[in-house]
Amino acid sequence: MQIELPEKLYYSIGEVAKAFDVNASLIRFWEKEFDVISPKKNKKGNRYFTQQDIKNLKLIYHLVKERGYTLDGAKTALDEKQNIKEEVELIARMEYIRAELVKLKESFDPNDD
Repeated sequence: MQIELPEKLYYSIGEVAKAFDVNASLIRFWEKEFDVISPKKNKKGNRYFTQQDIKNLKLIYHLVKERGYTLDGAKTALDEKQNIKEEVELIARMEYIRAELVKLKESFDPNDD
C-alpha cells in the first residue's frame, strides 16, 4: 500500500484517514485498540499523528486489511514478530519499484495509447 503524505512533523486525523482511504472513526478505533498509536492532542482534543504513528498505522493496516488478521491476531503479531516491520517496509519498497517499472514500461510502449 502506497501512502501519499507530505513530509511534515504532524498530520491531522483527516489527512491520515484520507491517505489510508478509511474513515476517521476507524483511525480513532485503532488508536484505542493498539497501544503503539499515540497521537498528540491539543486542548480541543484534535489528534496530531507523528511519522512513527504513521508507520505503526501502516503495519496495522497491512495486517488487518491486507492480510486479514483479526484485531487480536494483529496485536499478537505486533508483539511477537520482530521482523514484521521489516517485512512491511520491504513490501512497500517493492510496490514502489513495481509502480516505477510500470511507468517506465508505459513510457517506452508506443502501442499502448
